[in-house]
Amino acid sequence: MTPGTELGDFLKARRALVAPSGDGGPRRRVAGLRREEVATLAGVSADYYARLEQGRHKRPSQSVLNALSRALQLDETASRHLFDLARAVADPNGNKLDKRAQRVRPSLHALLDSFTEHPAFIRGRRTEILAMNPLAAFLLTDVMAKPVRERSLIRWAFLDPEARSRYLDWEKVASSMVGTLRLDAGRHPHDPLLAQLVGELSLHSEEFRTWWADHRVVERRDGVKRLSHPLVGELEIGYEALDVTGVADQTMFIYTTEPGSASEAKMRTLASWIHDDSKRSSRTQ
Repeated sequence: MTPGTELGDFLKARRALVAPSGDGGPRRRVAGLRREEVATLAGVSADYYARLEQGRHKRPSQSVLNALSRALQLDETASRHLFDLARAVADPNGNKLDKRAQRVRPSLHALLDSFTEHPAFIRGRRTEILAMNPLAAFLLTDVMAKPVRERSLIRWAFLDPEARSRYLDWEKVASSMVGTLRLDAGRHPHDPLLAQLVGELSLHSEEFRTWWADHRVVERRDGVKRLSHPLVGELEIGYEALDVTGVADQTMFIYTTEPGSASEAKMRTLASWIHDDSKRSSRTQ
């Protein structure tokens, strides 16, 4: 994943998603806008834009990037990703990754454990789970019991058959994880572990290869998931994603259910089983 190539591939993928205005002119061989049309909309020369896509222009200005963002109809998340990619091209040695393992503050571990009726976990770079309360582990999978290199949520989603049965909308969830990983790649283009993860997923999953190639980016902040648990059946769960202050690349996810709903009753059932199991374990120690 070289910065110049990533920027060019992103521009090509995004212009393919933009429908041309009017009748589109002469018969088109490819979907979306042509290079010349993007250049016109952005107010730059066709040669300049071609060099950007080819990775031959190293320092696009902020005004050019803003113009490209408008021309390609990028939302806020995709625009931020465009700037990340351009920054990596302009300064290949910048934004050095802290190679130390990410750690979660003890106070946050305690906070997660205090959510006895709400699944909660903290996600780090590469969608890795850094900490998880017992209810989240019971609802999804006990990621923290896996080897360190296998704690990526996206790795579980694509390579473990259990995930496909657990997520009722697996394609929607899995494709959004790919978009999240794309954002991470833009922020940390020199991360060897991320490159290794992308290689592994590309090797074993055609869906991942397809979604990775379209360069869409996703930032999950809130939403609804539909899950199926082998003990209680289907649940509809809302989630909120909150950035952890004072540390980079850590996000806390908290799952909730609608008050009075069947999903809330099922979640309480799962929580009670964990509580009862914990009491049984304490008696045997």
